[in-house]
Amino acid sequence: MSFFVEALGRNGLIFLIGTMIFVLSYKYSINIFDWVEHQTYGTRSYITEKLEFLFIEIPQDRLTYMLLGLSVGLGFFTFILVGFIGSWIVGAILGSILAFVGFKAPRVLVDFLVERRIKAYSLQMVDALQLLSNGIRAGLSVPQAIGMIVEEMPAPISQEFNILLQQNKIGMPLEECFENLAKRVPLEDNDMFVSSVNILRETGGNLSETFDTIVDVIRERVRLQQKVDTFTAQGMFQGMTIGAMPYLLGLVYFLQDPASVTPLFTTAIGLVFLFFAVAFDLAGIYVIMKIVKIKI
Repeated sequence: MSFFVEALGRNGLIFLIGTMIFVLSYKYSINIFDWVEHQTYGTRSYITEKLEFLFIEIPQDRLTYMLLGLSVGLGFFTFILVGFIGSWIVGAILGSILAFVGFKAPRVLVDFLVERRIKAYSLQMVDALQLLSNGIRAGLSVPQAIGMIVEEMPAPISQEFNILLQQNKIGMPLEECFENLAKRVPLEDNDMFVSSVNILRETGGNLSETFDTIVDVIRERVRLQQKVDTFTAQGMFQGMTIGAMPYLLGLVYFLQDPASVTPLFTTAIGLVFLFFAVAFDLAGIYVIMKIVKIKI
């Protein structure tokens, strides 16, 4: 009798929890579906858009297989490998972690490549605008001066200005082409340059003198940014060193006395402590990087 009462109570608790989950899922179903779409098709669309900005062409079906391989494939392979060698529980935990990391890593990598391209574009703006100013001073039109940049400057700025010229050749107004350039490369210096060009083309004015002024402002900002990067490099190195110390110490302990470290990976309480240790370590690295990163 007590067994049936206990089973009824347990089933009732499961039914109550299931009902609460169903009600919450139904109430926030739109938000849940939006989140799922953002994490699946949204991630693929985001990466595809950034790859187009980087002038890297990968078909969407191949990109989908790559994302699945890095996430589900890597997690399943880790689960099978660790399960056969050691523990299936540890394999499931490590497989889940690697699947999550593998799914998030491409977006982080693409963002890094985009940021590096934008930084390279920013460093090339001084020479490009100086060339543009000289061309206009020599009597060339704005499209002709931009053509000089496309021919004589390296990527990425030559690629971006080439897109501007191609859009203008198919009939798009030059002002709209410059606005598209500002949208593709979100930089304050680029916004200042585009706004100056569009305003002076409407109201009239000396473009070459304006470009010389913009060049002076950008050159001073780049010099100040390089100076700040030099000062903050030590802080970034210290942050990476502090973040790597727990893993290096763990490796030292493992090499000296493996039996003292093994329970950290083979017991439930050890895995819990390991999870929180890694989470706090990553959070500390993130905070340090935010502190030492200064925007000009």
